[in-house]
Amino acid sequence: MMPLLGRGVLAIWNGIAPGHDADFLRWHMGEHIPERLSVPGFLRARRYVALRGDPAYFNFYEVEDPAVLSSAAYLARLNDPTPWTQSVVPHFTETSRTLCRVLDSRGHGIGRAMATLRLAGRVTPELRALLPALAAEPDICAAHLLEQAEAAAAPTREQQMRARPDETAPAILLIEGADPLAVAEVGERVAGDGAL
Repeated sequence: MMPLLGRGVLAIWNGIAPGHDADFLRWHMGEHIPERLSVPGFLRARRYVALRGDPAYFNFYEVEDPAVLSSAAYLARLNDPTPWTQSVVPHFTETSRTLCRVLDSRGHGIGRAMATLRLAGRVTPELRALLPALAAEPDICAAHLLEQAEAAAAPTREQQMRARPDETAPAILLIEGADPLAVAEVGERVAGDGAL
């Protein structure tokens, strides 16, 4: 059994222009997550705040299958943003948004801390081999390897509200645990630049 609920993930990193964090957080919890979870195939949503590095926020949505992220129901939401969405999204900065397929997901739970690695290259056998080692670490409750499923379709109304086009990542490694410092240490030791 894999800890992620589905075979697809929408992975989003973003910052928020100064002075707009409180509204972003209220919108994200109060409207955006419930709206997204009402789309057929969306299973769970999570948000993390960076302790170091930029951008400040990592949000991801677990979906039944990557095809959910190009479904008519989801595209309809992206192309008909609510008034609150229209007031928040223009303040996004440094947005990276990748539609992913889950290649591997191991572990036994959800961590309060997560190391996120956006990788520039494609998934290699060596990268795949890291997952069992990461999941076996005593301070890690789960590790997930994702790859970009497809390029996003034509820009949606929501994307057009952001100041610049979204970045993407060909591969993503997520490492979860209870202690942020322990998760960061394992991430650096097992999957940092020197290890990779």
